[in-house]
Amino acid sequence: MEIEKNNRMNSLFEFYGALLTSKQHSYLELYYGDDYSLGEIATEFDVSRQAVYDNIRRTEASLEEYESKLHLLANYQAQNAAVDALVRYVRQTYPGDEQLSTLVTRVADQAAR
Repeated sequence: MEIEKNNRMNSLFEFYGALLTSKQHSYLELYYGDDYSLGEIATEFDVSRQAVYDNIRRTEASLEEYESKLHLLANYQAQNAAVDALVRYVRQTYPGDEQLSTLVTRVADQAAR
């Protein structure tokens, strides 16, 4: 569960990090990206551990709210799943078609950006 939450927060941070304040950005980057503890972040910013904890929880809620309204992460995941299914289908159904394979690879590469 913890790994899933970390992965989700890192993904949301990638999509919506630019919408955060510099303090929110720094705290989340240190906490989720660099695996700092609350105490280490508190020392770094000369604030209480509780202040860091509260800020991170509010920021997580903000990221979730952005996602609930904009759906950027969900759309990205759905697009990648569709492209993966297309690639599997083409490779299984048309293994000898080099042109189709090249086109599907280009689509997959573009979707990965």
